[in-house]
Amino acid sequence: MSELLAPAGNIEALDAAIGEGADAVYVGLKSFNARLRSSNFAWNQFEAAVSSLHRQGKKIYVTVNTVVEERETERLYRFLGYLNRVKPDGLIVQDFAVVRMAQQFFPDLVLHASTQMNVESAAAVNLLSKEGFKRAVVARELGLEELRLIKSRTNMELEVFVHGALCVSESGLCLFSSFLGGKSANRGMCTQACRRFYTAETSRGEEEGYYFSPCDLQLIDKIPDLMELGIASFKIEGRMKSAEYVGSVVSAYRYLMDHYQEDRKGALATAKRMLSTDFARSKTSYWYGFKDMQDGIEHAGQQILNPAQAGGTGIYLGTIEQQREAEERSKRLAGDTDIRMALITGGSYDPDPGDSIRIHTKNDTGRVSHKVRAVETDREGRRWIDIPAGFSRGDSVYLLQIKSMSKRYPRVLPGDISTFRRQPGPERLPILDLTPVKKDELKYFPEGLYVQVSTAADVFIAQAMHPVRIILELNSETIPVLLENKAALPVPKKQIILSLDPWCPAGSEDAVKDAVSALADMGYTTWIVNNIAHIAMLKGRNVNCIAGPYLYTFNRWAVSWLENQNIGAFVSPLENSRQNVEGTYELPFRQRLLITIFAYPALFRMRFKLPESYDFTYFTDKEGTEFKVNSTPDGSFVMPEMPYSIIDKADFLHGKGFSRFLVDFSKTKLTKSMVKQVSNAFYKHQPLPDTSRFNWKDGFYSFEQLENYKAAAAASAASAAAGTASGARKKPAGRGAGNSTGTRRDGAGKKRRK
Repeated sequence: MSELLAPAGNIEALDAAIGEGADAVYVGLKSFNARLRSSNFAWNQFEAAVSSLHRQGKKIYVTVNTVVEERETERLYRFLGYLNRVKPDGLIVQDFAVVRMAQQFFPDLVLHASTQMNVESAAAVNLLSKEGFKRAVVARELGLEELRLIKSRTNMELEVFVHGALCVSESGLCLFSSFLGGKSANRGMCTQACRRFYTAETSRGEEEGYYFSPCDLQLIDKIPDLMELGIASFKIEGRMKSAEYVGSVVSAYRYLMDHYQEDRKGALATAKRMLSTDFARSKTSYWYGFKDMQDGIEHAGQQILNPAQAGGTGIYLGTIEQQREAEERSKRLAGDTDIRMALITGGSYDPDPGDSIRIHTKNDTGRVSHKVRAVETDREGRRWIDIPAGFSRGDSVYLLQIKSMSKRYPRVLPGDISTFRRQPGPERLPILDLTPVKKDELKYFPEGLYVQVSTAADVFIAQAMHPVRIILELNSETIPVLLENKAALPVPKKQIILSLDPWCPAGSEDAVKDAVSALADMGYTTWIVNNIAHIAMLKGRNVNCIAGPYLYTFNRWAVSWLENQNIGAFVSPLENSRQNVEGTYELPFRQRLLITIFAYPALFRMRFKLPESYDFTYFTDKEGTEFKVNSTPDGSFVMPEMPYSIIDKADFLHGKGFSRFLVDFSKTKLTKSMVKQVSNAFYKHQPLPDTSRFNWKDGFYSFEQLENYKAAAAASAASAAAGTASGARKKPAGRGAGNSTGTRRDGAGKKRRK
């Protein structure tokens, strides 16, 4: 029997999920999970939940599905030790560091591969099975026949998302939010760039829309097929959703799973009626229903994208027009003396007490679900509702659930949880040394400049930079050129490194495996692997494997796990920072690392062509930042018009012991002038104009660091104010000096690439 797995972003959602019949829930704690903006559970709440659910015969999984920087590894080790003592039923993980630590120190922990780990083929699933994983949460961008293919080739449990929000980018490969300000999706800080409002340069002039905001997934029709296929777990997305939402969705899927064998048509109709209160975005079955993979690539974009669809969930209620202080009666109703009352205008429904709403800041930096507790009516008959602090005029408001849908559920947690006192301890993480470099071990990975391109023709142009190696991307264009046309490249095979695409779905797994085998037999001996499946495909062959930037190595424990997969060199992830790179790789091991110093990073990687109505290449966000979208037979890619570059730092890095540097022209139409400009900057150690440092200087956005900075600034200001007050008592105030103000002019306008 398949498991029904529900999200529990807070205690109320936990009660609703179990109350409506979920077999298991997944929860996050205060760190190392991909929904840091949800409430999450305190230590004692989580421990109490594990105890209570196990008494009921239910299961609970904890999300540990973010990448971890080197400085955080000891905290991760302590966290895993805590989980090992509390004993949830499984850990949903992304970072290879968790795998490596669990294998060595906590072998009793049960591991599930997160969808963020980018698992979408039998090759990847089976490799993880051999590494001790019990379950894989497969990518949401797969169809029924692909799931059937994976299931036929593995005995490992498969977990499938069946309902909730979709990411427009392929699972685990989105860099957009991180590029905009360090708030990485791989760190649980996604600001949902796909939901934003963009201006596109179309053939009809400028047009606006939510071009990359996908519909929500709903697979209620497919549940009988998936159950008969043997899928182990059906997962509902929504750790940031209300308890009412969780309860209504769980009840619908529970009903269908329990009754479809008696009356499939009738049970499905009833379940759909139960889902009619899901006030979210319009629904899609995404990759289900296409006749083959190519049909999906051609038409899936039309299934999930609608530029007219607002990025928010729920029924649009309007925007905050005004705010004011609450009356005393409202404060008593809300049980909060600090609440604000807001006037919402622009919609067609006025919320009542008990309704659940969601508020979105106009700059997309915050989204909060809230249950209305008080309503006031002014002299003009306008209704004001209470809202949480932190929102302002112009912020959008959506209706999630109405009061009549609310239910009271039995509490899962006991009334007294004071006896649950476990917390992460003070354990010290054992020292881990990476594998020393042996003499002549890295002959395939020499010091110098590497250049990556996407076409065979670009190999000829890239030669002008005099690289020690050229990296050629394997794609739908280059594979037939290399295999069928036996193209004569201008450099020998030993100077070519072939790079495999990070997206390796079941539908193309066999074709990729055959191409890899044929090219290896032809003499291509060095490969960049970007997916777990690639490691499996190349095992046992006399080839050299380099871990690409999408096999995320943000710490030495992740590096060590990949070393155990016979990988001896690494490309640093594009999101990485200088501080973390230096912390991960101590001086003797820096020979193993290739650092990207120039790239147009793929911010979205979409498994489909864009709809025909998307007749544009360039688009901008409301800050005026320009991006480019490229729709190809391999899918669609969004890249910044302003490239990432630390090319002027290469000489400095060389002095730090890093001696291998990558200029990545992937997905770019290469020109001689572009090569000349970048080449001059590299060899003359000069910065390139109009470029971004990405996270290289400032690192990932850190909420904890920001709070510490605010606290320090407040303390400094208080100290300065106290000193000023003291000085004012000692001497009379003098004549104030004139203020000096200035403005900073930004750099020159960007030149568009052709």
